[in-house]
Amino acid sequence: MLLRTTNILTLIASVVLLIALSAEIIYSRELAAFSTSFSKAIFVVCIIYCTDFFVIMMHNSRPLHFLARNFIILLLSIPYHTIAYWADIELGHSLQMVLSGVVILRSVLALYITLRWLIERRTTRLLWAYIATVVLSTYFAALLFYEYEAPVNHDVSGFGDAMWWAWMNLTTVGAEIFPVTTIGKIICILLPILGMAMFPVFTVYVTSLYDRTSSSNPNNYGTGVATYNNKPTKSN
Repeated sequence: MLLRTTNILTLIASVVLLIALSAEIIYSRELAAFSTSFSKAIFVVCIIYCTDFFVIMMHNSRPLHFLARNFIILLLSIPYHTIAYWADIELGHSLQMVLSGVVILRSVLALYITLRWLIERRTTRLLWAYIATVVLSTYFAALLFYEYEAPVNHDVSGFGDAMWWAWMNLTTVGAEIFPVTTIGKIICILLPILGMAMFPVFTVYVTSLYDRTSSSNPNNYGTGVATYNNKPTKSN
């Protein structure tokens, strides 16, 4: 019951964190420091992540081995924003974005683990993992692009423009919005690379699914022609 409760809380915290980050970027002032409410939200989410980590570790038969193998996950769950505030360290906007991205990685991992639990079939799991990777990567790229380009790029008038730009670049089609900041140019390079790397995965999935369907049903279209041509004729 304790494990199930912490897992559910981790999933809810991940969704809340994604919504909070989206609202902070889309509705905040231009390149302003993150609000106090967002910092508090990150602190609560990180506490839930750390609690979930240690609960799982306590229920593991080899706790120290579990800690060594999953130490990176623990590092992703630490509330760095709160530690910096307690240490009276003033963080710049770019550093705040980086630290927020660290926590976001932990939330994406939680969503992925939940997705694996919900989907039992390995082939279907591959498809949904592919869809989730493409959608989340494009969404985060649009958020980051909007955060840095909107204040200085007159072609980006809203978050919808950033989303359209991200999807067009992911599909390698391109958009009539040209980045002017360094961050925007880096994203503009990485998104087509991600698209070229991810779309063949979908092609392989569809091909393998078709092959399995054909092999399990020899009378379907595609193998039925050979079966029909080789059918023995009735003798007189």
